[in-house]
Amino acid sequence: MNRPALIFLALLALSACREERSALPAPVAMTAESTGHYCQMELLEHPGPKAQAHLAGLEHPLFFSQVRDVVAYQRMPEQSHVVSVAYVSDMGAEGAHWDDPGAENWIEASQAHYVVGSALAGGMGAPELVPFARIEDAQAFAARHGGEVLRLDQIPDSAVLAPVETGEQGSAADEDDFQRRLRALASDEEIEG
Repeated sequence: MNRPALIFLALLALSACREERSALPAPVAMTAESTGHYCQMELLEHPGPKAQAHLAGLEHPLFFSQVRDVVAYQRMPEQSHVVSVAYVSDMGAEGAHWDDPGAENWIEASQAHYVVGSALAGGMGAPELVPFARIEDAQAFAARHGGEVLRLDQIPDSAVLAPVETGEQGSAADEDDFQRRLRALASDEEIEG
């Protein structure tokens, strides 16, 4: 193939990528009525970064009280809709802080730099993935609060899907029941109460 044809094909591919990105739903500002998908609690009542996922075919996004929850949501196989795009709070944005992460400073989850394993818990008390648009901001946060800086595809499932220690210990029977249900889900067995 000649050089002008290769350049034309490259420009065509780039144009298609731009059109695909412009077709993504825009982030929605958090309001006093925004509630977390899992907890059904108002987001503004909880500290730490937030997230939203836009699902194919649905008009309104799902909001999440913690960033780790949207990552878990994307990784769980039982979702009914494809996630078109997810957005997370840019904790490095001007004015963003732990108690008020901002209502409109969203960045695409796939573009963020995350601090994983910091000393700060998220809005629901679980370990949090703290997102930043700029790697320098993420590195500065990690230097102050611990953790390591990772990209979305580097975050291990154990950081978002593993049970969270809350200080309360369940019984051995609870743990056995939990393990039995996990095995049943993995093998599509029917769960009997």
